[in-house]
Amino acid sequence: MFNVLIVEDDAMVAELNRCYIAQVSGFQCVGTASTRREAGAMMNDPALAIDLILLDVWLRQENGLDLLPLLRASGRTADVIMISSAADAATIHHSLHYGVVDYLIKPFQFPRFEEALTSWKTKKMQLQGQKQYAQADIDRLLHGDTPQAADIQRLPKGLTPPTLRTLCQWIDAHADLEFSTEDLSNAVGISRVSCRKYLIWLAQINVLFTRIQYGTTGRPVYRYRLLTEQHALLKQLCQ
Repeated sequence: MFNVLIVEDDAMVAELNRCYIAQVSGFQCVGTASTRREAGAMMNDPALAIDLILLDVWLRQENGLDLLPLLRASGRTADVIMISSAADAATIHHSLHYGVVDYLIKPFQFPRFEEALTSWKTKKMQLQGQKQYAQADIDRLLHGDTPQAADIQRLPKGLTPPTLRTLCQWIDAHADLEFSTEDLSNAVGISRVSCRKYLIWLAQINVLFTRIQYGTTGRPVYRYRLLTEQHALLKQLCQ
């Protein structure tokens, strides 16, 4: 079981993250800190044995990024996933410079949160389970598995290749268009609930980029667009 520390000053967001952690196999939340001082005390507590830290940038007029150099200088082995609404280049570059393993921009969906934790767990277990590495092992650890057309054979339960091809063919024909679940549903004649499942999966394997659009009333709208560098893979999924 991997121990996770949440560093977040918004109590509602912290509780949501705690509930998300509870839904991911192999993880448990061992504490929540709302300030840098609280986070430092918990990181220094040997009884907690923290493996992973979920760190926000803005902490009650403090900057959570200031914890990163302190963590690295201390020699502690805990890894960090940033979870923040901050999406500016300076913050991202600073985070990557100090070796954060992932960066989630608020708001996000549970599948992306789950992906961040499970990907980290996979790499962690690979590191712990090997004493020597081949180049392919290092490439996989550093760059991850590149999605392949063969992934169509490993669709999640409830998704089918024919429906996936139908949706991918429409996306391919509108490669420059940003669209919503409703746009796709109306265009191909498949229910919004069903389309949503496929769109989430395509986003998970990095074929689609997801943007959340907020209106003055009602729920936010998830909008999607094809990642240009994945157009070749989409073409294969259309076949």
